[in-house]
Amino acid sequence: MNKISSSIIAFAMLMSLTSGAHAEGCLKGAAVGGVAGHLAHHAVAGAIAGCAVGHHMAAKAKKEKAAAAATQK
Repeated sequence: MNKISSSIIAFAMLMSLTSGAHAEGCLKGAAVGGVAGHLAHHAVAGAIAGCAVGHHMAAKAKKEKAAAAATQK
């Protein structure tokens, strides 16, 4: 079972690398979520949730950075 989970996580991370523009924050979030999920015996679910949260946080930071640059002009 552990070998299957590792394979799924590796495959998901590999697939997220192919769409670099849309994967901002996903890999970091997936790594953190996978570790946290592993501690709760739900590594794959943690990695998926971590990817979603990481992507959301990266998009939020990008939007805030653009807003700050616009106010400086």
